Formats: sequence, structure tokens, C-alpha cells
Amino acid sequence: MVLAVTVWAYWFCVGAMIVRVRRRTRKLSGIVPSQPLEMVMWLIWVPLVVAWATLPYLAATRPESAWGLPAMASQMPYALLRWAAAGVGLVCLWLSIRCWLRMGRSWRMAVAPDQTTDLITTGPYAHVRHPIYALSMLLMVCTAVIVPTLPVWIMATVHLSLMVVKAHNEERFLKGVHGSAYESYCRSTGRFVPRFGAGISPDRPL
Repeated sequence: MVLAVTVWAYWFCVGAMIVRVRRRTRKLSGIVPSQPLEMVMWLIWVPLVVAWATLPYLAATRPESAWGLPAMASQMPYALLRWAAAGVGLVCLWLSIRCWLRMGRSWRMAVAPDQTTDLITTGPYAHVRHPIYALSMLLMVCTAVIVPTLPVWIMATVHLSLMVVKAHNEERFLKGVHGSAYESYCRSTGRFVPRFGAGISPDRPL
């Protein structure tokens, strides 16, 4: 149930930011996908989010149903691992909120070819190009640990794959928009984890 509430809070925050972007820009660009690739991804992404918000709740409230947890989930030491994953999930939510605040007005849900946003390279973005996606992936891994069922494992595999594809797609777009500044930024940062030993280029604008 701790996981279910964490996931609900995560997507509530995303929904609030979508409303804020819509009110500020008066456009759907950046909220709904306009690229063919992202349109296809969203056909998978929307039901995946629904499943993500539903499966942990069903596992917690209907333990005897087909959605319930296997017996080993409540046995030691795996039960302790599940509680640790729940704690990590809460940290993921907190760090995601910090990343969203850091992005500010530049946050978008989808690639927006008709809009130019600032290149954010401070805070967590000074070390990782996609910290929000990395935290989302980690939260999904925590979900698979807490709810070790086949549907959740399938959901997690699809989610992680989509995040990788979306990150690559956004990088291609941002290279086209920000040019050499973004290429320099990519050389000094990791995609999902920090690139240790790589410093930020002093001639790259922040």
C-alpha cells in the first residue's frame, strides 16, 4: 500500500504539471505527442501507467485473488527487501519532485518541435541527462521487487524499454535544437547514471 500511494502521488504531480503547462501555453504541444514515434509509444504508455497505478493496489487489497502476492513475498528475508524497496520508492518520489522544480517552465511531457525551452544543466542535470527518467525506472524496479508477480515484471520490462527509447529520441531532438552546447553536455554527463570522472566543460553555457 505504501508503494501504491507513492505511485499515485507521482502521477498526481505529473498531472498537476500538465495542467500548469496547458494553462501557461494554451497549447497541447509538449503535453500530447506530435512525433509519430511518441504517438506509438503513448499507445503503450497510457495503459502501462494505468496498470502501474492499479496492480500494487490490487496486490495489497486482494491478497487471495489472482493479483495477490506469492507466498514468498511475506517471508523473511524477502519481506525486508520489500520494505527497503518501499523506502527507496519514497526517495525516488522526493528526488523526482526536486527535478521537476529544477526544470520549472521548461518541463514538458512530450517533445514539442514548435517550442524552444532552456537547456537545464544545473542541479541533478549537471551529472545526469535524464534524472527524471532514471528515477522513474528505479521506482519501477522497486515496484517489481515489492510486487513480484508476472504481470508486474512484464510491465516493468516494457516501462524500462520505453524509457530508453524516449531518452534517445529526446536527445536527438535536443541536439537539433541546442547544437554544440548539447553535444558538449552529453560528453560530460551520463544518460541515466553519473559519468564519474567527467567534469562540466567550462566553456559550456549553463
